[in-house]
Formats: sequence, C-alpha cells, structure tokens
Amino acid sequence: MPTAPWMKGPLLVPSDKVLDFSQLRKKNNLNKGNTTTTTTTKDERIDRSLTDKISGRRGKQVMKKIVQSVTKLHRFRNLEEPQSVKIKDLFSLEKTQNGVEEMEFKIPLEQVLDDGNVKFGSKMPWAKADRVVIRRLKKEKVKTAAEMRLPELVLKSLRSDAAKMKKWVKVKKAGVTQAVVDEIKNIWRNNELVMVKFDVPLCLNMDRALEILEVKTGGLVVWSNKDSHVVYRGCEDELNFFQETDSSGASLGKFEDDITTSNTGSHIVTMSENGGVEDFLHTCMDERLDLPSVNGTLFEREADRLLDGLGPRFVDWWRPKPLPVDADMLPEVVPGFKTPLRRCPPNVRLKLADDELTYLRKLARPLPTHFALGRNTKLQGLAAAIITLWEKSLIVKIAVKFGIPNTNSEQMACELKHLTGGVLLLRNKFYIIIYRGKDFLPVEVANLVVDRETELQRCQLLEEGARWNAIGSSSVINESVSATIPSGTFLEFRDIQTKYGHLNNDRRETDIQIEAEKEKLEKEMRKQDHKLLLLKRKIERSARELSKLNSAWKISEKDNDQELITEEERNCLQKMGLRTDKTLVLGRRGVFDGVIGSMHQHWKHREVVKVITMQKSFSQIMNTAALLEIESGGILIAVEKLQKGHAIILFRGKNYRRPLKPLPDNLLTKRAALQRSLEMQKIGSLKFFAYQRERAISNLNIRLRSLLRKSEEVAF
Repeated sequence: MPTAPWMKGPLLVPSDKVLDFSQLRKKNNLNKGNTTTTTTTKDERIDRSLTDKISGRRGKQVMKKIVQSVTKLHRFRNLEEPQSVKIKDLFSLEKTQNGVEEMEFKIPLEQVLDDGNVKFGSKMPWAKADRVVIRRLKKEKVKTAAEMRLPELVLKSLRSDAAKMKKWVKVKKAGVTQAVVDEIKNIWRNNELVMVKFDVPLCLNMDRALEILEVKTGGLVVWSNKDSHVVYRGCEDELNFFQETDSSGASLGKFEDDITTSNTGSHIVTMSENGGVEDFLHTCMDERLDLPSVNGTLFEREADRLLDGLGPRFVDWWRPKPLPVDADMLPEVVPGFKTPLRRCPPNVRLKLADDELTYLRKLARPLPTHFALGRNTKLQGLAAAIITLWEKSLIVKIAVKFGIPNTNSEQMACELKHLTGGVLLLRNKFYIIIYRGKDFLPVEVANLVVDRETELQRCQLLEEGARWNAIGSSSVINESVSATIPSGTFLEFRDIQTKYGHLNNDRRETDIQIEAEKEKLEKEMRKQDHKLLLLKRKIERSARELSKLNSAWKISEKDNDQELITEEERNCLQKMGLRTDKTLVLGRRGVFDGVIGSMHQHWKHREVVKVITMQKSFSQIMNTAALLEIESGGILIAVEKLQKGHAIILFRGKNYRRPLKPLPDNLLTKRAALQRSLEMQKIGSLKFFAYQRERAISNLNIRLRSLLRKSEEVAF
C-alpha cells in the first residue's frame, strides 16, 4: 500500500481492504442517442438515498431529509430480515454470524397512523425540549357606556367624525369645573360632538377623566386619543326634548316608537302604553347616578367603608378610586372644638426615632388618599374629621388639590398639626401625611380620663371640707389651732395653682410670648457672638501671616543723585511711551522681583517702558509708580489714564547700565507675592463680615431692651 511522505513506515492493510483504483467509475453519457446504463444491485439502490446530492449544505430541512433517509433504509432492511432482533432503545447491540457485536441505529421520527401510512415528525432527536412559556393574560377590555348604549353603526360613524375634529375644550388643572361643563353644553347646541383635552393631573388617568366627564356632562365618550376625549351629547338631549313635548303630545308617539324599537347594545328598552315613559326616565336617571359600585375591588370597598360619614367625596379626583373626602366642603369653624386630650403611656418615648419614622412613611405609601385639600386656613372641620379617622387608622393621608391658586402646603400642615396635635411625617406640594402620635387617646378614652380627674378633684374637695368641719367642731379652740398653717392641704395646692398655674388669661399669654421672644433673642445673640469671636480669631491669624510676608519685603533707599531731564525730553518720552505697544501689566501680586526683572528686559531693547496697573485708587497708583522708580533706578515720566487702566511710563536714563542681577533680593518672590495678595483679600473679607456681625448684635441688643421695657409695662 503506498504511503504518504510524512509517514515513517509502510501501511499494512489486509488484502480485502485495499482499494482498487484501476476500475474508475464511468459517468453516464447523456449525449444524443448515447445512453449507458449501469447495473446496480438492490442494496446499492437502497444506499443511493444516502449518497445522492442534497440542495444546501446545512439547515433543518437538510438534516430532516437525512434522518428520513436513514429511517427508510432501516425499514427496508427489516423487511428483508424478518428475524431481526426487536430494538427497545435507540442504540442496541446485535450479534452477527461472526459473533461480532454491531451497533444498530434507529431514529424514532416516524409515526404509524391508523390507516397504515407513515408520518415523519417535525423535530430532530437532538432538539431541545420546548420551553414552557406562560403568557401574561391580557387585561379584559371593559366596555364603555357608549359601546353598550349606542348601535354599532352609529358608534362607528361618530368615531369617524371625532377623528377629524381639530377644535377642543381645554380642561385645566382645576378639573372639569362648572365653566367647562357650561362651555360643552353651549357647543352641544350646534354640534353633537365636543372634543375635550385634559391637562395635568387628569391626563395621567384618562379612565378616571372619562368617568368624571360622563357624570358631570351627561354625555357619552365615543372616542379617545392620548389626552383627549370626544363626548357625544347622547340621550340627555333626547330626554329633555321628550320632557318638553310630553305635555303637548305632538311628537310623543314617534319618540315612543323609536325608543320601543331601538336596541342599545346590551340594554333593550321596551315601553308599554301605561307608564312606559316613566320607567324609561327612571332607568336613564338611575344609570346617570354615580352610585358606589358593588363590583369594586376589596381595597375600594374597605376604603369607602373607612371614609363613610366623614364628609362629601371629591368627585374630580384624578387618581383611581376610592374617592377621597373633599376637605373644602367641610365646615370652616366647628363650635366647641378643642385640641384633643393626650396622655403618653409610661416608659414610652414620645418622640419618633429614625427607624420608626422610616417605617411609618413606608406604611403610608400604599394607603388610599383620605382627604383632598385646597384651603390654607380655617381647617377645624378637617381637623375634627381627622381625629375621627384616627380612631380607625394610624395615619391620615391628605392630597393637595391641583389648579387652586395660592395653595401653601406648609401653612396647611402647620395649622393641622396645631389643631390636632399629630406628628407630621411628610409634607410636599402633593401630599401631607400626619401620624396620630403615641400619646393619642380616642374620644371615649379621653372622656373617661377627664371624668376620672373630675371625680378625684371632687373627692379632694370633700376631704378638705370634712377636715375643716372637724377642726371647727373641736371643743378645744386656742390660738395654736386658729393659727393652723395650711401647708400640705388642698387649699394650699389650689392657691399655688391659681397664682402660678398656666391659666388661660391675657396677661399670662402675653408674659409667655414675651419670655419666648426674649429667649429667642438671647439665643440669637449668643450665636452671633460666637460667630464674631471666630471671625476675630481668623483676622488675628491672617494678620500674623501678613506681617510675616511684609517683614520679608524691604524697600530700597532712594538715590539722591538722579539724572535731570528737560521738559521737552519728558514730553517726547511720554509720547513715545504712549505709542508703544509693548506693555508690562501689573496683576494682583503687585510689585515683586519678577516685575523689576521684566522692566530691565524691556530697557535692554528700548528706552521707555509702559506699565499698566488696574488699581482704582489714585493714591495706590502713585505709590506703585514711586516704588517702581526706586526699585528699578529709572525716571518716572508720567502717569496717564487709559481705557483699560492707568499707564505708568518710566525712562531708563541716559547712563543706564544693565545690572548684574536683574532680580533684586529685597523684594518678594512670585509665590510670596501671591500669598500676600491672598492674605490681604482674606483679611478684608473677614473685616467686612465682622462688621456685619457687630451690627446684627447691636440690633439684637436694641430689640432686647425694648422687649424688657414692654415686659415692665405689662407687669405694672
């Protein structure tokens, strides 16, 4: 057997396994008249189904055809060998005549039908099992009133007309007010359809907007799109027309026939000769009433049961039901209203901890809204309703109405907290959540506590009266008995309570207010004194740093032997300096060694240097010019006012020689100059704030003295 070049030795193969390449396969000649047929055995015809060319090299269809061919081949062989072993598994062992075990392959894709035909399955044996997918159930669409009452053709026509409408009535934040209802009814006089577009908050819940619109206008919503509803005037106008024509009887018969033969979806109205019209009117009116739904959820029914008896409901509520109580419809003033009595249980901390506050806020999130409020003051009726609700619920949730001008949730919360004595959990522009507190007592329990205290006081009075009667009836009456000291008696307690107790008189309330204001002023004064002390310490620290930097800066002595220049030369040099474009700008660092070095660099190429400074005060500008003249050794020509600042023009002199060290040692470096500038700015700001604190303290002293004079006047 020939071997490949990379193989080390010859390939030893049995003689019966060696391929014979001498007889090549002959191709069929398909030319005209020339056809060659090859004799094939039965086995070769069977195996050809596996070797025939298949369109496509991969894919499910190709693999399916291969599997079907294998299955057919196995079925044909079983027909030729009737005594074959039954196969129980996909892979089974079969013994041949030579005793060699062979693996038999079967693919269970075929299915034998009742009529004897064979059907192949659609899945491969190696295919994965189907995943079980539980689809989310679609929400059942609830039929609207228009779909139930109007015929399908009429509804379709109305919807096609509604889709073409381009004018609408705007519903603002206040909701479907009476003005909106009147505008809709005015349009209904000429048109049967009105488009209504909703603003926040009703546009967030269009289902609720549909209910409110149908209840208040009496129409039927036939078409909806995003934040718009189209309302059909419906049978309401027909009812009005029927009531107007009932007495005359002109069009009664025709209207009865129309109603009798009309089928409104799920409601078929039939009218008899006697009383049919009245039954129809009662049916329509019952459908118009916004009665509580018996088919509501358990959450809605329980919330309605909780809010029943507290007041009228807020119909324009923009969130899902249940409807909250309209707090604006509650009375502004309740006669005899008092803040409820509170008693904290023993060994209980009255103030809420952080974890308790977090827990109560989480508890309040899923609760329904109990009240809807749009009024800032006069909330005694709402406070009484809250106290009643607290007997069933720990937390009261109040929503602030939209679209009402000048609503102030902070003022609402403060007044409710003052009237009820509760604990404010949350307040923003949307909600006010109030907790009843750990010391809350229901009305019945509070009445029992008050009755018990009254009974104890009555018993003390009886004991005191019996004591004085016993003393008066004593036979021995002397000076010591008559001068009995009333210490420890109830009379002494009552006198002390009358004299020093917190009584509800005008003088005591005034004294309390004055004391509170005095304490507030003293606290503010202590705060301002502390801040002023801190500012003074910072000023001292900054002054020390500034003195250190100033001590490192020594000004050179002025040379008395200076060059003299004439007035003409001065004018010429001034013009030269103003015309030059090469300038030197002084920043916040002022004059330091780098500035002098830059001036000498300018004088290396030209006679005059122009220095621009941004200082505002003219005295500071002249001091800077004198300092530059002394440190550089030049001659000051002029100081001119420019648009950007002031220009200091310096002449180098006729006998100028460049110094060996252009940077002087007696001036500050660039970094030290910046630090000095920062310290000067810092100390200026600190002095300004210290002056403000001193003025605030003086004003507080004046207010405190006037308050003391006022308290003395009240005492007299």
